[in-house]
Amino acid sequence: MTDFFNGIDTIKYEGPGSTNPLAFHHYNPDETVMGKRLEDHLRFAVAYWHSFAWEGGDPFGGQTFLRPWHPQDDMGRAKIKADAAFEMFRILGQPFYCFHDADVRPEGADYRENTDRLNEITDYFAGKMEDTGTRLLWGTANMFSHRRWMSGASTNPDPDVFAFAAATVKSCMDATQKLGGENYVLWGGREGYETLINTDMKTELDHMGRFLSMVVEYKHKIGFKGQILVEPKPQEPSKHQYDYDAATCYGFLQKYGLEKEVKLNLEQGHAILAGHSFEHEIATAAALGVLGSIDMNRNDYQSGWDTDQFPNNVPEVALAYYHILKAGGFTQGGTNFDAKLRRQSLDAEDLIAAHVGGMDVCARGLKAAAAMMEDGGLEDELNERYAGWQTAEAKAMLESDLGSITKRVLDQDINPEPRSGRQEILENYINRFV
Repeated sequence: MTDFFNGIDTIKYEGPGSTNPLAFHHYNPDETVMGKRLEDHLRFAVAYWHSFAWEGGDPFGGQTFLRPWHPQDDMGRAKIKADAAFEMFRILGQPFYCFHDADVRPEGADYRENTDRLNEITDYFAGKMEDTGTRLLWGTANMFSHRRWMSGASTNPDPDVFAFAAATVKSCMDATQKLGGENYVLWGGREGYETLINTDMKTELDHMGRFLSMVVEYKHKIGFKGQILVEPKPQEPSKHQYDYDAATCYGFLQKYGLEKEVKLNLEQGHAILAGHSFEHEIATAAALGVLGSIDMNRNDYQSGWDTDQFPNNVPEVALAYYHILKAGGFTQGGTNFDAKLRRQSLDAEDLIAAHVGGMDVCARGLKAAAAMMEDGGLEDELNERYAGWQTAEAKAMLESDLGSITKRVLDQDINPEPRSGRQEILENYINRFV
């Protein structure tokens, strides 16, 4: 056991008038929004890697956090880390958590030892989950940190690395199913290239497509009921990653016949790195039928890299949840805080406060999104803007050809004038709710 969080009470909802930094001001899990509890809308999860495995380093400096489970190199300390993690889940009332295999068990000498350690710690998790009621939103395999993955996992030029990756994913899918996980995620941080000089892109993409097909085949073989999710990111750590953004991923899934089997786990920070907004990525995935789950965080717009900070921009978050609600809300997905403390934030209280603030921002954003949905102002504007396409003549045009359309333009003397997009009016409308 550990006394890491000693003195920190269970976080309670105290309302917007409270000045208590360790209380919810906007997140009341039992508040009903659009006929559904706020907890059931948001489906919050803690990311095990940033909250418990990360040691506070950055590219220019090493460890700043000193935790009771450091160094993370034996199973005894892995269980101390689990004790602290589940204590934090209890304090926050978190319904879910997520993990990579390398977050929860120390690296072994070989695949067999890795798997034995993963099985041992997930057996330990099972008891903790029963005690706390916390569930597993998703599991995944870390196939980017260890040196064996330096040239990729499924895209590696060495078939032995491909084999090690396949076996690793199998063990992680087995662990995820054992714990009742609702999704399984694949993020290809090294599935890409540093230079095209030594890269056979077609071969790598084909191998990556076959690997993902094997994952889907194994899902059905073991009867896993969760979603298989791919997480887009354009670069970092690789110069170019094949899962660049939502649209690129969908094209990849279509090419390999997986668009009905695999959905996307979208991250705010990754969307920004790809040159998009978060709502763009969510709206794209929803339009293509592959919206699965989200990682909630933010980047520092000055830094230009993936800083993984906790969210604090309510208007951005509100627009993201607006498109999620418009798509029908989460089913098996949720809101995972793929976010970490700043390396100067050393204390246990900092870790709790970061999640409290993030949960409040998400609650404010979702409630604003729900209010806009119920008001209907944005949908009314969209319906008005596209109303011309509801006419029989416009619908028939889509079934016509260029020659017939040209004849219609000439016969009816069509000479359209542009109409205002009313962007500023709509931005002002959104500001009424956030």
